[in-house]
Amino acid sequence: MATEIIVPALGESVKEATVAKWLKNVGDAIAVDEPLVELETDKVTLEVNAKSAGVLKEIKVQTGSNVEVGAILGFISEGGVAAAKADKKAPAAKAEAPKAQQAAAKASNNDTFLSPAPRKIADDNALDVSGLQGSGKDGRVTKGDVLEALKAPAAAPAAKSPAQPSGPRSKADREERVKMTRLRQRIAERLKEAQNTAALLTTFNEVDMSHIIALRNQYKDSFEKKHGIKLGFMSFFVKAAIQALKDFPAVNAEIDGTDIVYKNYYDIGVAVSTPSGLVVPVVRDADIKGFAGIEKEIGDLGLRARDGKLGLEDLSGGTFTITNGGVFGSLLSTPIINPPQSAILGMHATKERAVVVNGQVVARPMMYIALSYDHRIIDGKEAVSFLVRIKDAIEDPQRLLLDV
Repeated sequence: MATEIIVPALGESVKEATVAKWLKNVGDAIAVDEPLVELETDKVTLEVNAKSAGVLKEIKVQTGSNVEVGAILGFISEGGVAAAKADKKAPAAKAEAPKAQQAAAKASNNDTFLSPAPRKIADDNALDVSGLQGSGKDGRVTKGDVLEALKAPAAAPAAKSPAQPSGPRSKADREERVKMTRLRQRIAERLKEAQNTAALLTTFNEVDMSHIIALRNQYKDSFEKKHGIKLGFMSFFVKAAIQALKDFPAVNAEIDGTDIVYKNYYDIGVAVSTPSGLVVPVVRDADIKGFAGIEKEIGDLGLRARDGKLGLEDLSGGTFTITNGGVFGSLLSTPIINPPQSAILGMHATKERAVVVNGQVVARPMMYIALSYDHRIIDGKEAVSFLVRIKDAIEDPQRLLLDV
């Protein structure tokens, strides 16, 4: 009896997937719940597991093919025995054996039937007699046979290939065409959608990171000892963004037709770079989480994103996004919003720069921050004020604790 391998439900609004990779080959033994194949949607990569034990009998859909929910990917033969792949090569090896034995026997026979005189001539001239046809009695190789072999012309050297004409090299052999993954296609669609539908603008500011660095250095060891996770900068920016979102609700809103939907909850997306592309998992209800809770959730989401273990529920429903190009060394950029959200905060690398403080030129660790926003819903004054609100909170971290 064969069990069907079926494309499972992929989540709300997701009807199609791409077969990314088969994890088993036809003939492999399968255990219950063992991963068989990876499917890639425009949001996540998920595994299809075996519902029964047996042997992978047939693969109906090859890697790279698109499939819909409910489609049959292949079959598992229950109670079968995995094929021993090595046996497939056995007949060929057995067929080779008689030929090898014959060649060895021939070489041994010529050497045995070689009399002392022709043997000395052959040895003196480094002549291989294994291929000589003896003309003597019982196939013996005679002195005449050896002398005739020595008179034969040496093999002509291989002809050199004609020189290739000089000129431009062909580009075809230096190009590689690879089909875009479904995730990359979806990223392209959404980013282009943002450009086509939103009135995008970006405003910039700079933040003195001195106080937040000092605060982190003072408490990072005790924080990690108590909570079991490192204290990073992202939790400070999440908290600062939530304060600013409360002060400027339009930044946390979205446009739905002719309506503006104001959201009185704060699900903060944190952009994560993965081998497959950029994904934005969401920290739910970040306003009611402490620094430790935010750091733990960001760490868990980031790890699962890089391992391709995120679920659809991890990626949907964010109200505002933060992206940190600084981890890759970016000094300044204009991030693009994640529709239907109306704004995105961009963090960048912290660099020591000369700044004026109280009339004195001093070196301070500075970070440029950027807010890209949809001008259809957010006015310039709101966008600039929002960014200043974040700047104030980061430069004076006590504000985050006192909510001022």
